[in-house]
Parts: sequence; C-alpha cells; structure tokens
Amino acid sequence: MLEVRGLGAAYGEAVALWDVDLDVSDGEVVSIVGPNGAGKSTLVNTIAGLHRASGGRISMDGHDVTRIPSHRVCGHGLAIVPEGRRIFPAMSVQDNLDLGAYRSEARDRRVASLDRVFALFPRLRERSGQRAGTLSGGEQQMLAIGRALMAQPRLLLMDEPSLGLAPVVVDEVFDVIRSIRDSGMSVLLVEQNAQRAFEVSTRGYLLSEGRMVLGGTSQELAANPDIRRLVLGV
Repeated sequence: MLEVRGLGAAYGEAVALWDVDLDVSDGEVVSIVGPNGAGKSTLVNTIAGLHRASGGRISMDGHDVTRIPSHRVCGHGLAIVPEGRRIFPAMSVQDNLDLGAYRSEARDRRVASLDRVFALFPRLRERSGQRAGTLSGGEQQMLAIGRALMAQPRLLLMDEPSLGLAPVVVDEVFDVIRSIRDSGMSVLLVEQNAQRAFEVSTRGYLLSEGRMVLGGTSQELAANPDIRRLVLGV
C-alpha cells in the first residue's frame, strides 16, 4: 500500500530526515517510535503532503505522491490525525466532521461515515451542535480522529494521538485504534508512548535523529535494548 524510499526532508539548511525507508501493507498497523526531536512528526507530515520532501519517493498503491498537493494525497486514500488535533474551535462538532468528507467520494458516503464515527465516539453525537473549542482535550482528540475517518481513508496517519491526555482517555484512544485496525483499515501510528504503540501494531520502526535505525515486529522492538534505552528509558 504505502512505500517510502530514500525520503529526505529539511527546514531550510537544517536536515530533518535522512534517507528514510518504510512500508505499510493493507490492513496493517505500523508504529514509528523515537525520542523527542527524532523527526517523527516531520515524517508523517511529509507523507501526508503537508511538508515538501527534499528527496526520495513516496508511493501509494504504486502511484508517486511525493510532490503532489496534500488534497490530492488525500484522494489516494490517506487521511491524517495531526499532532495537536487542529480542530476548528469556533465551529460545531458536526461542522468539523462534515469538513472531513469534502471529497466527492466521501460526500457520497457521508451518512454512513457519520454513523460509524458516532458509534466509535458516542460523546460526539451528544455534543454534535456544541462548539468544538468547548470540548475537553480527550473529546477534541476523538473529534480529530472522527474527522479523518469521514474522508473514508484506507490508510490513517496518526501523529501522537495520546499526547497530553489523561491515562483513562489514552486507554479510550487506543481502544479506538484497535477497532480501526480490526475493521481492516491500515494505520501508520507515530507515538512517543512506545509501549502502547507496540500493543496495537504489527510492526514498527525506531526513528532517531532523522534516520531509521531499527525495524522489526512490535514484539521484537519492545524487547530491543536500544529501544528500551532510547524510548522507554529502561
């Protein structure tokens, strides 16, 4: 499904990613872990077309999407849940969700998508007319995930979905990731909480200083001493 080869990214003269390779297959959850400043958010934003690649290739189902606009990347079946949620606080919950279905293909299935989102997040149904900025942090994260699902993606990019959330809300978020995984959707999960990421993913990668330094099954990575030192602090 997703194939990334030799990907580079920079901010001016400062290189953020060096020659990154990764793959995500149909129906697979793949995690990207690493310490702060490793380049995880730059990686997911570059794949989504929100940051321009300086080199390499990103392909989706064999189609080169490396340098196309982000809305066209979405047209190839990708949607992103960005770090920090980036909802529209002055708009209602319902309007935020409707924005996720802006593609014609997604608009045609809007009602079914909305039912699915409300089944995953009953609180969003209860608050559908409420301004999004008045939601709790956990509810805003649910809204960001729901908005991405409204686009009918086949690959969901999730950037630090547990960031800043209370432990009980983190449990809810990872339960939703399991539900998404079990539905057959592919997920690329960028997550600082490596232990939780490995619980829901099949495979993973360690990103450090902008380079992919390790890859393997989640079970292998969870037991790897380098990851235990760099990410888990053990």
